[in-house]
Amino acid sequence: MNRIVLVAFILFDLTWNCSRAPEPVHLLGEAQGTYYSVIYYDDSARNFQVETDSLLDVFDRSVSLWVPTSIISRVNNNDTSVALDEHFTGNFQLSMEISEKTGGAFDVTVGPLVRAWGFGFDSKKHVDDQIIDSLLKFTGYKKIRIEEGKIIKDDPRVSIDFNAIAQGYSVDLVGKFLESKGITNYLIDIGGEVKARGQKPGGKFWQVGIEKPAGHQNDERKLELVIALKDKSVATSGSYRKFYEVNGIRYSHTIDPKTGRPVRHSLLSASVIAGNTAVADAYATAFMVMGLEKAREFLKNNPGIGLDGFFIYSGEDGRYQTYATPGFQKYITKSFE
Repeated sequence: MNRIVLVAFILFDLTWNCSRAPEPVHLLGEAQGTYYSVIYYDDSARNFQVETDSLLDVFDRSVSLWVPTSIISRVNNNDTSVALDEHFTGNFQLSMEISEKTGGAFDVTVGPLVRAWGFGFDSKKHVDDQIIDSLLKFTGYKKIRIEEGKIIKDDPRVSIDFNAIAQGYSVDLVGKFLESKGITNYLIDIGGEVKARGQKPGGKFWQVGIEKPAGHQNDERKLELVIALKDKSVATSGSYRKFYEVNGIRYSHTIDPKTGRPVRHSLLSASVIAGNTAVADAYATAFMVMGLEKAREFLKNNPGIGLDGFFIYSGEDGRYQTYATPGFQKYITKSFE
Protein backbone atom coordinates (compact mmCIF):
# COMPACT_ATOMS: atom_id res chain seq x y z
CA MET A 1 0.00 0.00 0.00
CA ASN A 2 1.33 3.42 -0.93
CA ARG A 3 1.59 5.36 2.30
CA ILE A 4 -0.07 8.75 2.07
CA VAL A 5 1.13 10.90 4.93
CA LEU A 6 -1.56 12.09 7.30
CA VAL A 7 -0.28 15.25 8.93
CA ALA A 8 -1.16 15.43 12.63
CA PHE A 9 -1.48 18.78 14.33
CA ILE A 10 -1.46 19.77 17.98
CA LEU A 11 -3.55 22.92 18.13
CA PHE A 12 -3.67 24.43 21.61
CA ASP A 13 -6.64 26.41 22.84
CA LEU A 14 -5.10 29.76 23.79
CA THR A 15 -7.88 30.37 26.30
CA TRP A 16 -6.70 27.36 28.34
CA ASN A 17 -4.63 28.15 31.38
CA CYS A 18 -1.26 26.79 30.30
CA SER A 19 -0.08 26.45 33.89
CA ARG A 20 -2.71 23.76 34.41
CA ALA A 21 -2.11 21.84 31.19
CA PRO A 22 0.43 19.01 31.18
CA GLU A 23 3.14 19.23 28.55
CA PRO A 24 2.78 16.67 25.75
CA VAL A 25 5.31 13.85 25.57
CA HIS A 26 6.50 13.33 21.98
CA LEU A 27 8.19 10.12 20.82
CA LEU A 28 9.83 9.77 17.39
CA GLY A 29 11.43 6.77 15.74
CA GLU A 30 11.53 4.30 12.86
CA ALA A 31 9.69 1.03 12.33
CA GLN A 32 8.66 -1.13 9.36
CA GLY A 33 10.80 0.92 7.01
CA THR A 34 9.00 4.17 7.88
CA TYR A 35 8.63 6.73 10.67
CA TYR A 36 6.52 6.77 13.78
CA SER A 37 5.30 9.67 15.91
CA VAL A 38 3.54 9.33 19.25
CA ILE A 39 2.14 12.27 21.22
CA TYR A 40 0.44 11.79 24.59
CA TYR A 41 -0.43 13.56 27.80
CA ASP A 42 0.68 12.09 31.09
CA ASP A 43 0.47 13.86 34.46
CA SER A 44 3.74 12.19 35.44
CA ALA A 45 5.43 13.06 32.12
CA ARG A 46 6.69 9.49 31.75
CA ASN A 47 8.74 8.83 28.63
CA PHE A 48 8.08 5.47 26.97
CA GLN A 49 10.52 5.84 24.05
CA VAL A 50 12.54 2.72 24.95
CA GLU A 51 9.44 0.61 25.53
CA THR A 52 7.84 1.78 22.27
CA ASP A 53 11.00 1.04 20.27
CA SER A 54 11.18 -2.42 21.85
CA LEU A 55 7.52 -3.14 21.15
CA LEU A 56 7.80 -2.15 17.50
CA ASP A 57 11.05 -4.09 17.11
CA VAL A 58 9.32 -7.26 18.31
CA PHE A 59 6.48 -6.52 15.90
CA ASP A 60 8.93 -6.09 13.00
CA ARG A 61 10.53 -9.43 13.82
CA SER A 62 7.11 -11.00 13.41
CA VAL A 63 5.47 -9.46 10.33
CA SER A 64 8.02 -7.29 8.51
CA LEU A 65 9.31 -8.38 5.12
CA TRP A 66 12.24 -6.01 5.70
CA VAL A 67 13.57 -8.47 8.27
CA PRO A 68 14.94 -11.64 6.57
CA THR A 69 14.55 -13.72 9.73
CA SER A 70 11.06 -12.49 10.63
CA ILE A 71 8.23 -14.97 11.07
CA ILE A 72 6.55 -13.82 7.86
CA SER A 73 9.83 -14.17 5.89
CA ARG A 74 10.29 -17.69 7.22
CA VAL A 75 6.69 -18.57 6.38
CA ASN A 76 7.21 -17.32 2.83
CA ASN A 77 10.38 -19.44 2.62
CA ASN A 78 8.39 -22.51 3.75
CA ASP A 79 10.34 -22.96 6.97
CA THR A 80 8.32 -25.73 8.65
CA SER A 81 9.97 -25.10 12.02
CA VAL A 82 8.67 -21.55 12.37
CA ALA A 83 6.33 -20.86 15.29
CA LEU A 84 3.60 -18.29 14.72
CA ASP A 85 3.16 -15.58 17.36
CA GLU A 86 0.16 -13.47 18.32
CA HIS A 87 1.17 -10.61 16.03
CA PHE A 88 1.35 -12.83 12.96
CA THR A 89 -1.88 -14.70 13.71
CA GLY A 90 -3.68 -11.45 14.59
CA ASN A 91 -2.74 -9.86 11.26
CA PHE A 92 -3.55 -13.06 9.39
CA GLN A 93 -6.98 -13.63 10.92
CA LEU A 94 -8.09 -10.03 10.44
CA SER A 95 -6.79 -10.10 6.86
CA MET A 96 -8.80 -13.23 6.07
CA GLU A 97 -11.92 -11.68 7.57
CA ILE A 98 -11.61 -8.50 5.51
CA SER A 99 -10.72 -10.46 2.38
CA GLU A 100 -13.94 -12.41 2.76
CA LYS A 101 -16.05 -9.30 3.38
CA THR A 102 -14.58 -7.46 0.37
CA GLY A 103 -14.88 -10.40 -1.98
CA GLY A 104 -11.12 -10.65 -2.37
CA ALA A 105 -10.46 -6.96 -3.08
CA PHE A 106 -8.17 -7.11 -0.07
CA ASP A 107 -5.70 -9.98 -0.42
CA VAL A 108 -2.40 -10.52 1.41
CA THR A 109 -1.16 -12.99 -1.22
CA VAL A 110 -0.94 -10.40 -4.01
CA GLY A 111 2.73 -9.61 -3.27
CA PRO A 112 4.30 -11.60 -6.16
CA LEU A 113 2.11 -9.70 -8.64
CA VAL A 114 2.99 -6.36 -7.06
CA ARG A 115 6.69 -7.17 -7.36
CA ALA A 116 6.32 -8.44 -10.92
CA TRP A 117 4.89 -5.09 -11.93
CA GLY A 118 7.89 -3.35 -10.38
CA PHE A 119 6.55 -2.24 -6.99
CA GLY A 120 8.62 -3.92 -4.32
CA PHE A 121 12.10 -5.19 -3.65
CA ASP A 122 12.61 -6.41 -7.22
CA SER A 123 13.29 -4.34 -10.30
CA LYS A 124 10.54 -4.02 -12.90
CA LYS A 125 10.24 -6.95 -15.29
CA HIS A 126 8.50 -7.33 -18.61
CA VAL A 127 4.99 -8.47 -17.72
CA ASP A 128 2.78 -10.29 -20.22
CA ASP A 129 -0.35 -12.44 -20.06
CA GLN A 130 1.68 -15.62 -19.60
CA ILE A 131 3.53 -14.25 -16.57
CA ILE A 132 0.34 -12.90 -15.03
CA ASP A 133 -1.49 -16.21 -15.52
CA SER A 134 1.39 -18.11 -13.93
CA LEU A 135 1.41 -15.83 -10.88
CA LEU A 136 -2.36 -15.97 -10.47
CA LYS A 137 -2.07 -19.72 -9.94
CA PHE A 138 -0.66 -19.10 -6.47
CA THR A 139 -2.48 -15.85 -5.68
CA GLY A 140 -5.65 -15.82 -3.61
CA TYR A 141 -6.45 -15.60 0.08
CA LYS A 142 -8.36 -18.90 -0.02
CA LYS A 143 -5.14 -20.74 -0.90
CA ILE A 144 -3.63 -20.28 2.55
CA ARG A 145 -4.85 -20.89 6.11
CA ILE A 146 -3.80 -21.66 9.66
CA GLU A 147 -4.41 -25.13 11.06
CA GLU A 148 -3.27 -26.21 14.52
CA GLY A 149 -0.92 -23.25 14.75
CA LYS A 150 0.73 -23.90 11.38
CA ILE A 151 0.44 -22.18 8.01
CA ILE A 152 -1.03 -24.47 5.37
CA LYS A 153 -0.57 -23.53 1.70
CA ASP A 154 -2.33 -25.02 -1.30
CA ASP A 155 0.84 -24.21 -3.25
CA PRO A 156 4.29 -23.70 -1.66
CA ARG A 157 4.79 -20.62 -3.85
CA VAL A 158 1.99 -18.76 -2.04
CA SER A 159 3.45 -15.90 -0.03
CA ILE A 160 2.06 -13.36 2.42
CA ASP A 161 2.52 -9.60 2.56
CA PHE A 162 0.91 -7.72 5.46
CA ASN A 163 2.01 -4.35 4.09
CA ALA A 164 -1.57 -3.11 3.72
CA ILE A 165 -2.60 -3.88 7.30
CA ALA A 166 0.49 -4.25 9.51
CA GLN A 167 1.18 -0.55 10.06
CA GLY A 168 -2.39 0.01 11.16
CA TYR A 169 -2.13 -3.04 13.41
CA SER A 170 1.06 -1.71 14.98
CA VAL A 171 -0.65 1.62 15.71
CA ASP A 172 -3.33 -0.25 17.66
CA LEU A 173 -0.60 -2.21 19.43
CA VAL A 174 1.13 0.94 20.65
CA GLY A 175 -2.23 2.33 21.70
CA LYS A 176 -2.95 -0.73 23.83
CA PHE A 177 0.46 -0.35 25.46
CA LEU A 178 -0.18 3.30 26.35
CA GLU A 179 -3.59 2.47 27.76
CA SER A 180 -2.03 -0.28 29.89
CA LYS A 181 -0.01 2.54 31.47
CA GLY A 182 -3.12 4.58 32.19
CA ILE A 183 -2.64 6.99 29.27
CA THR A 184 -5.93 7.76 27.53
CA ASN A 185 -5.15 10.96 25.60
CA TYR A 186 -2.80 10.28 22.70
CA LEU A 187 -2.20 10.49 18.96
CA ILE A 188 -0.20 7.75 17.21
CA ASP A 189 1.02 8.01 13.61
CA ILE A 190 3.00 5.19 12.01
CA GLY A 191 3.73 5.70 8.33
CA GLY A 192 0.54 7.71 7.85
CA GLU A 193 -1.86 5.45 9.75
CA VAL A 194 -3.28 7.42 12.67
CA LYS A 195 -5.11 6.64 15.90
CA ALA A 196 -6.58 9.40 18.08
CA ARG A 197 -7.65 8.59 21.64
CA GLY A 198 -9.21 11.03 24.05
CA GLN A 199 -8.43 14.69 23.50
CA LYS A 200 -6.00 17.52 24.14
CA PRO A 201 -6.04 19.85 27.15
CA GLY A 202 -9.02 22.19 26.98
CA GLY A 203 -11.25 19.56 25.38
CA LYS A 204 -9.95 20.01 21.83
CA PHE A 205 -10.10 17.02 19.48
CA TRP A 206 -6.98 15.88 17.63
CA GLN A 207 -6.54 17.51 14.20
CA VAL A 208 -5.36 15.35 11.31
CA GLY A 209 -4.67 16.49 7.75
CA ILE A 210 -5.43 14.44 4.64
CA GLU A 211 -3.16 14.96 1.67
CA LYS A 212 -4.21 16.34 -1.69
CA PRO A 213 -3.32 14.12 -4.68
CA ALA A 214 -0.19 15.20 -6.52
CA GLY A 215 0.08 15.39 -10.29
CA HIS A 216 3.63 14.04 -10.14
CA GLN A 217 5.47 11.84 -7.67
CA ASN A 218 7.81 14.57 -6.46
CA ASP A 219 5.26 17.36 -6.16
CA GLU A 220 5.08 19.28 -2.89
CA ARG A 221 2.72 17.74 -0.36
CA LYS A 222 -0.42 19.82 0.25
CA LEU A 223 -3.53 19.23 2.32
CA GLU A 224 -7.00 18.54 0.95
CA LEU A 225 -8.76 18.91 4.28
CA VAL A 226 -8.42 18.61 8.07
CA ILE A 227 -10.52 16.32 10.24
CA ALA A 228 -11.06 16.32 14.01
CA LEU A 229 -10.84 12.93 15.71
CA LYS A 230 -11.55 11.49 19.14
CA ASP A 231 -11.44 7.75 19.81
CA LYS A 232 -11.15 7.02 16.09
CA SER A 233 -8.53 5.93 13.57
CA VAL A 234 -7.93 7.05 10.00
CA ALA A 235 -5.88 5.54 7.17
CA THR A 236 -5.37 6.66 3.59
CA SER A 237 -4.29 4.73 0.53
CA GLY A 238 -3.51 6.37 -2.81
CA SER A 239 -2.25 5.59 -6.28
CA TYR A 240 -0.61 8.90 -7.18
CA ARG A 241 2.71 8.68 -5.32
CA LYS A 242 3.77 5.26 -6.53
CA PHE A 243 3.47 4.57 -10.26
CA TYR A 244 5.46 4.55 -13.46
CA GLU A 245 4.68 5.35 -17.08
CA VAL A 246 5.53 3.37 -20.20
CA ASN A 247 4.57 4.72 -23.64
CA GLY A 248 2.17 7.18 -22.04
CA ILE A 249 0.37 4.55 -19.94
CA ARG A 250 0.42 5.02 -16.15
CA TYR A 251 0.79 1.81 -14.11
CA SER A 252 -0.43 2.10 -10.51
CA HIS A 253 1.06 0.10 -7.62
CA THR A 254 -2.48 -0.99 -6.68
CA ILE A 255 -2.89 -4.45 -8.20
CA ASP A 256 -6.28 -6.12 -8.58
CA PRO A 257 -5.86 -9.63 -7.09
CA LYS A 258 -8.46 -11.03 -9.48
CA THR A 259 -6.97 -9.78 -12.76
CA GLY A 260 -3.33 -9.57 -11.70
CA ARG A 261 -3.08 -6.16 -13.32
CA PRO A 262 -2.81 -2.57 -12.02
CA VAL A 263 -6.20 -1.00 -11.45
CA ARG A 264 -7.38 1.42 -14.14
CA HIS A 265 -10.04 3.67 -12.70
CA SER A 266 -10.53 7.27 -11.59
CA LEU A 267 -10.04 6.81 -7.84
CA LEU A 268 -6.85 8.55 -6.65
CA SER A 269 -7.08 8.12 -2.88
CA ALA A 270 -9.32 6.56 -0.28
CA SER A 271 -9.41 7.61 3.38
CA VAL A 272 -11.23 5.49 5.93
CA ILE A 273 -12.26 6.35 9.48
CA ALA A 274 -12.87 3.39 11.78
CA GLY A 275 -12.66 2.43 15.42
CA ASN A 276 -9.61 0.28 14.70
CA THR A 277 -6.51 1.39 12.75
CA ALA A 278 -5.78 -2.01 11.20
CA VAL A 279 -9.35 -2.15 9.88
CA ALA A 280 -9.11 1.38 8.45
CA ASP A 281 -5.75 0.49 6.85
CA ALA A 282 -7.03 -2.65 5.13
CA TYR A 283 -10.29 -1.17 3.87
CA ALA A 284 -8.50 1.87 2.43
CA THR A 285 -6.49 -0.54 0.28
CA ALA A 286 -9.57 -2.60 -0.62
CA PHE A 287 -11.40 0.53 -1.77
CA MET A 288 -8.49 1.50 -4.01
CA VAL A 289 -8.87 -1.88 -5.69
CA MET A 290 -12.65 -1.57 -5.98
CA GLY A 291 -12.72 1.95 -7.40
CA LEU A 292 -15.09 4.78 -6.51
CA GLU A 293 -18.49 3.35 -7.41
CA LYS A 294 -17.94 -0.09 -5.91
CA ALA A 295 -16.43 1.43 -2.76
CA ARG A 296 -19.41 3.76 -2.31
CA GLU A 297 -21.80 0.86 -2.86
CA PHE A 298 -19.90 -1.28 -0.34
CA LEU A 299 -20.16 1.41 2.34
CA LYS A 300 -23.85 1.91 1.63
CA ASN A 301 -24.59 -1.82 1.85
CA ASN A 302 -22.44 -2.52 4.94
CA PRO A 303 -23.31 0.10 7.57
CA GLY A 304 -22.74 -2.38 10.38
CA ILE A 305 -18.98 -2.48 9.79
CA GLY A 306 -18.73 1.06 11.15
CA LEU A 307 -16.69 2.72 8.41
CA ASP A 308 -16.77 6.25 7.00
CA GLY A 309 -15.00 7.10 3.77
CA PHE A 310 -13.58 10.03 1.85
CA PHE A 311 -12.57 9.63 -1.79
CA ILE A 312 -10.62 11.83 -4.17
CA TYR A 313 -11.03 10.96 -7.83
CA SER A 314 -10.45 12.34 -11.28
CA GLY A 315 -13.57 13.72 -12.97
CA GLU A 316 -14.36 13.43 -16.66
CA ASP A 317 -12.67 16.77 -17.26
CA GLY A 318 -9.53 15.56 -15.48
CA ARG A 319 -10.07 17.77 -12.44
CA TYR A 320 -10.05 16.42 -8.91
CA GLN A 321 -13.44 15.63 -7.40
CA THR A 322 -14.27 14.46 -3.89
CA TYR A 323 -16.94 12.39 -2.20
CA ALA A 324 -17.42 11.98 1.55
CA THR A 325 -19.93 9.72 3.23
CA PRO A 326 -22.36 11.59 5.49
CA GLY A 327 -20.56 10.16 8.52
CA PHE A 328 -17.15 11.35 7.30
CA GLN A 329 -18.46 14.87 6.65
CA LYS A 330 -19.07 15.30 10.38
CA TYR A 331 -15.32 15.03 11.06
CA ILE A 332 -14.22 17.70 8.56
CA THR A 333 -13.13 20.97 10.16
CA LYS A 334 -11.35 22.63 7.25
CA SER A 335 -11.25 22.15 3.48
CA PHE A 336 -8.58 23.59 1.17
CA GLU A 337 -10.57 23.24 -2.04
